[in-house]
Amino acid sequence: MDSIQEFMDTCNSDHATLTNTNTTSSNNSLVAATSSSATATSSRYENQKRRDWNTFGQYLKNHRPPLSLSRCSGAHVLEFLRYLDQFGKTKVHTPICPFYGHPNPPAPCPCPLRQAWGSLDALIGRLRAAFEENGGKPEANPFGARAVRLYLREVRDLQSKARGISYEKKKRKRSQQPQSMPLPQMPPPGAT
Repeated sequence: MDSIQEFMDTCNSDHATLTNTNTTSSNNSLVAATSSSATATSSRYENQKRRDWNTFGQYLKNHRPPLSLSRCSGAHVLEFLRYLDQFGKTKVHTPICPFYGHPNPPAPCPCPLRQAWGSLDALIGRLRAAFEENGGKPEANPFGARAVRLYLREVRDLQSKARGISYEKKKRKRSQQPQSMPLPQMPPPGAT
């Protein structure tokens, strides 16, 4: 259970680190196995992707009945995402809450804490890539299932309304071609 909490802390933090001297012996073995396979040049993204992949594998192992990756479906991914909600840190107001639709409520309320849509979206992206890197076929990728995409869209829309924040697709920055600047017109010689 602690490894799941650590996993969520790293998903929700921009400056999280994997090392923690107060972890239990079971977590120490997970950390050791994870860090021993890392190369010295691994990027932060690659490290996070590996941790996410290992955590999902642990979730499948602890699932009742245990699941193999080959039998994992979009429904199991949704079950995993709903499970992770209990570790969320984003307040999502319910429609009956007086602060529904307010991005910065003036007082506390009993609304639940959930995983932020952006965290879930990034997590699914990393797991989707890790699945294929670990030998999975793109057409059999449970992280790319239609049900998962619909769930993420539903979470985004719900959180957008509940928090009063619109999630707009980021516009791609187009590479700017150096355009020739017109030269200023010089008066003809002798004209003043």
